[in-house]
Amino acid sequence: MGELANCPKCNALFLKTKLQTVCQACIKEEEKAFETVYKFLRKQENRQSTLNRITEETGVEEELILKFIRQKRIQITHLPNLAYPCERCGTSIREGKFCKACQSDIEGQMDRLNQEIASKSKGGNGSKDTYYAYNTKNS
Repeated sequence: MGELANCPKCNALFLKTKLQTVCQACIKEEEKAFETVYKFLRKQENRQSTLNRITEETGVEEELILKFIRQKRIQITHLPNLAYPCERCGTSIREGKFCKACQSDIEGQMDRLNQEIASKSKGGNGSKDTYYAYNTKNS
């Protein structure tokens, strides 16, 4: 079930769900924008376009085009010059959420954390905390 929320674009009240993050009126506007971008990219000569050129030619905001790419509504496999920013550092990428450098850095951090957890659970530091209860009623 959704929750009542204000549309981030027009501030109208709507029922927000995982799939629906804007109101019905804004969804219709987004669909029109998608059709505009899709028609532009269907033309063979426009398939070499960059994100900036698509924005300039169609008048659709860059963030909305990126949303379409993240939702996989625009497939960039046949669009060689189209990329989107890494969610961590902003480097241009063509697949996933993170660039290779950020992905390996995150994996390295996770490995270090897992090693720390494993060494602590095996008693790697040699001391464990022991707690004693002292009963004051029987004294």
